[in-house]
Formats: sequence, C-alpha cells, structure tokens
Amino acid sequence: MDAARIAFEEWGSGPPLILLHGLGDRRQSWSAVVPLLAEEYRVVCVDLPGFGRTPAPPEGDPYDILTMTDDVQAFCELHGLERPHLAGNSLGGSIALELGVRGRAGSVTVFSPAGFSGELARLGFRVLGSLADLATRIPLHVKERLASTAPARAIARTVLRGDPASPRAKSVRFSVRGLEKGAPFVRMLPSIAEYEFEQRPIDCPVTIAWGDRDRTLLPSSAEHAHRRVPNARMVSLLGSGHIPMADDPVSVAGHIRWTCRSAERRAGR
Repeated sequence: MDAARIAFEEWGSGPPLILLHGLGDRRQSWSAVVPLLAEEYRVVCVDLPGFGRTPAPPEGDPYDILTMTDDVQAFCELHGLERPHLAGNSLGGSIALELGVRGRAGSVTVFSPAGFSGELARLGFRVLGSLADLATRIPLHVKERLASTAPARAIARTVLRGDPASPRAKSVRFSVRGLEKGAPFVRMLPSIAEYEFEQRPIDCPVTIAWGDRDRTLLPSSAEHAHRRVPNARMVSLLGSGHIPMADDPVSVAGHIRWTCRSAERRAGR
C-alpha cells in the first residue's frame, strides 16, 4: 500500500523510536507509555494497515504479517527513519522482529509477539478464525448487545488484562465492529494462525518480554522465542497480560529504554 496513507502521531525529539500495536488495536494503545519515553526519543506511533485511521489493502490484495512488514519499512523510508528503534506488541512485535531480520532496526523490544505458539495454541487461533467468520453473519446490533453483557465483559477482562479485577480493567470489552465481513481483523486472523517466526540472525539488541498472565499468547511461547532468537534478552512481566502497556506501562517503558540504550552503547553514542 501507499506508505503515505499510514496514519501516525509523534512526540519528543532524539533518536527515532517506532511503536507498533497488536491485532485489532490502534496507536492509542501506547498512550500511557509515550510520555515516559518522549523526553529521550522521537516517539512515533503508527496505525497498522486496516486499523485505526490507516486503510486496509483492497480485498484480494496480499494482507499478512510480511506485507505489513513491507508497509512499515516503506513508511520508515518515506519519513527518513533509518534503522529506528522498534517496539511492538503481539502482531506489532512480529513486524518489529521481521524488520530486525532485514537489518532495518536499531533495536527491537517486543511484548508477546505472535509467531512462537505451539501447535495447540495455533489450532486455537484457527478455531477463533472460524468463529470470527461465523460472527460476521450476525447483525451488528446483536453483537453489540452480546458484547455488553456481564459474562462477555468478564471474559474480555480475563483475556485482555493481567488483573481482571483491577479498576483499570472495568471498562474493557470486546470490540465487535471488526467482526464484519471483509473486516481487517477477520482477514488477518488466518495469517496470524499460520505465521511462525523462523530462526534467523538479528544484528541488533533484542528484548522479548512476556506477561506471566498472558491468556492470549501463552507465556510458554517464550520458550520457543528463546530458541529461535537466542541473542534476545528474555523478560517475564509479572502481573501483566497480553497488553502490558495497559497493565504496567512503567515496566514496558523501562524495558524499551534498556534495549535502546544497549544499542546506543554498542554504537558508541
């Protein structure tokens, strides 16, 4: 797609740092982390293709993790962001790692990246893809009503937050607007289910962090990540779920900063 159509916001000044969100999310997922980093870095938050304010590729065009990686690479080239620091969550983490493989990153910090699940978890994503396809046939107002029920909200808090009982988790609910026929979320799910990160060299500092309460991409996936990215610094985020930027933004910012500084020390800055 045309990289000029990728929506983004930026704050601060210094070495560039790009933040990449997860599947079905948008750039605002990093809002609690940005102020903790913008004093040292030029922080750029993007809406990945199909999410937030960035349009998806037309129906029938390739649309998967590798094409999204191409799009983010083109975005960096368009805006003169040469080997920026990269941080990503889930889908965004996979894109950051793929850009690291291509030599396009100054450092890579990822949180629960896709591509390291065992076969059982991948089967679960295939089933989820089938359920999402079925959900496209249900009228939107019915889905909205179901998502607002107490049981559905409880499941959303359990799946998406490390501590479902925390005050910050009270407003969490599943978004059903992505469950329309041809919607980006539905189109991407099969790609996520089949994607597997293959071991290849990444010639920059890498941190892979996993929430110990991640119920979407299980913490056991970190074992596969450690084997396939052996130079990575592995971190367990105590008390965090699949979206640690919401559960513990201070720790998330700290790990990003640590990896960035490691790269800067290597470069002799």
